[in-house]
Amino acid sequence: MTLFDLNKLETSGKEMFGVDTELSQDVPLATRMRPRSFAEFVGQEHLVGEERVLRKCIEKDQLPSMIFWGPPGSGKTTLAYVIASVTKSHFSPLSAVSAGVADLRRIVEEARHRRRLSGQRTILFIDEIHRFNKTQQDAVLPFVENGVVILIGATTENPSFEVISALLSRCRVFTLNSLTDDRVRLIVERAIEDEERGLGKFKVKLDEDALKHLVVMSNGDARVALNALEMATQANSPDADGYRWLSLKTIEEALQHRALLYDKSGDQHYDLISALHKSLRGSDPDAALYWMGRMLEAGEDPLYIARRLVRFASEDVGMADPQALMVAVAAQQAVHFVGMPECNLALAEAVTYLATAPKSNSLYEAYSKVQEDVERSRNEPVPLHLRNPVTGLMHKMDYGKGYKYAHDYSGHFVEQQNLPAQLKGKRYYSPTDQGYEREVRTRLKAWWGNKQEKKD
Repeated sequence: MTLFDLNKLETSGKEMFGVDTELSQDVPLATRMRPRSFAEFVGQEHLVGEERVLRKCIEKDQLPSMIFWGPPGSGKTTLAYVIASVTKSHFSPLSAVSAGVADLRRIVEEARHRRRLSGQRTILFIDEIHRFNKTQQDAVLPFVENGVVILIGATTENPSFEVISALLSRCRVFTLNSLTDDRVRLIVERAIEDEERGLGKFKVKLDEDALKHLVVMSNGDARVALNALEMATQANSPDADGYRWLSLKTIEEALQHRALLYDKSGDQHYDLISALHKSLRGSDPDAALYWMGRMLEAGEDPLYIARRLVRFASEDVGMADPQALMVAVAAQQAVHFVGMPECNLALAEAVTYLATAPKSNSLYEAYSKVQEDVERSRNEPVPLHLRNPVTGLMHKMDYGKGYKYAHDYSGHFVEQQNLPAQLKGKRYYSPTDQGYEREVRTRLKAWWGNKQEKKD
């Protein structure tokens, strides 16, 4: 490969990534408005503000391999654009959605030739790196380790779960945050005023209430804001003076609905179900309804929520209100029977019932103790008096001997040893004084006396 070929590779790489090329109006506004330098970059001051270590490393062209982790529209790919324009290293971009191992090998081979012929380093940028499987990530590892390429990966998913540990250990993880409303507002205002790459030549006039709605509904995602702004602008015709006035109604129609930040297989999925579960446990029906609504309106499978409610009914309400499990299962049946959107109220009813029910985790704790004993102790044989003597041989072996039939005794109760000898006196279930469990506690105390007052 000649130096001329390498120059062509470098040029094509930057054109592929949209760097140093003239962008036509056919390119989406969000792409045209990508910052070209740190002076234009908005947000993430904790990473790239002046005097920050990452900013200095980029400007000095001394980059480690790293992963950018953050929500959509927070600037992960944009920051890669800035690095591409600032660094003297060759920039080779890939999208994990469409690239494969063959593409990686090609870039690595080019990087080796480039380093050998011109001494230039290569930055390999992999957008949505979480979409690479283990084999594909393994293919990158040796070349990151020996310095053939400097890796920059971008992901919306937690890299602890989505990037193999060997690769992750060789990268610095930098967390990007959702843009604040004032940052999104600044990006929108720049796009309206910019005549070269933005909408300046359209003379856009955005009502203040429309601007506020656009900013808030974008949920910290600059791309959502710019896409809606561009659609609203294109849909409106200029008035007699050439201005395009964008009202609140226009912006609402362009957005259609709030851009809910949610990924059913990613962090938001687990964060929101965690918030729902903890709000239920905290007996806060308002918060529980809100988190459930966030999930449903973002397209979460209602059966998933129903399954979690069934689990919650046993884990956190339990015997304090045995009806809770029935309500949760009824909600699951309703979801299965009528589906969305009609089943949303059935789920809301179950969520409200569970949030307002008395709470007890005694069943959860009891079963945890059972699991521990089952795993750590011997599998003791069933005591002979509890075995069912279904054959003559079993009778001869004393199966059932000494068993006391509870219904033959006063109050239909008789004390006898029902656990293996090794576990005699073991207590797993300790009812609380919450709801129905208070009655259960009184009943057990009457049957078993002081045994139920002991604490393990």
